[in-house]
Amino acid sequence: MKNGTIYLGIVDDHQIVIDGLKSLLHGHDRFKVVIECTQSLQMPGLLEKIPINILLTDVMMPGMNGAELSKIVHQRFPEIKILALSMSGQGDLVNQMIDDSDISGYVLKNIGKQELIKALEKISAGGIYFSEEVLQEMLKASELKKTNEEAHLTNREIEIIRLIEKEFTNKQIAETLFLSERTVETHRKNIFRKTNTSSVIGLVKFAYEHKLI
Repeated sequence: MKNGTIYLGIVDDHQIVIDGLKSLLHGHDRFKVVIECTQSLQMPGLLEKIPINILLTDVMMPGMNGAELSKIVHQRFPEIKILALSMSGQGDLVNQMIDDSDISGYVLKNIGKQELIKALEKISAGGIYFSEEVLQEMLKASELKKTNEEAHLTNREIEIIRLIEKEFTNKQIAETLFLSERTVETHRKNIFRKTNTSSVIGLVKFAYEHKLI
């Protein structure tokens, strides 16, 4: 930050998104875009040459996604604040990026000029900013994780649930996992008890809702 100017870097594999963000920032001289890049793999090298205060990064990108890039930036350039942008607020991914990269914010690409400026101002002042929709998704992800932990499903039981979803019989499951049919049957009973379900349809619904498959 120099003379109150906040220097920004933007990386998104779609140039139209970068142009759109720059358009939203037009007229706000405090924020200056000094790096724009459509290839995430190039960003670490650019950051070596051009200092910035905040990196705006897309989440879903080819080559290296936003989560991977954010982790590298956090490790190599800890002074840079990171604002992630995405089409959807995937709660589990947001929580992962907070844990791995200490991101300062996460917003959806449908935000308007006012919210973008608000996010950047808050982050540049040392705060954090997450869109309301993203906060709701983070809460849902945390609740799902808590439910899964409370169910105490083992890795083996999750494997079996995935095979049940594929309509494998007990015999097929036993052959696939090198178990006896009796062991598979015991696992099935435990799975239904732990997930509080009584049918295959109910179990598959539980698995999808809790992102086990």
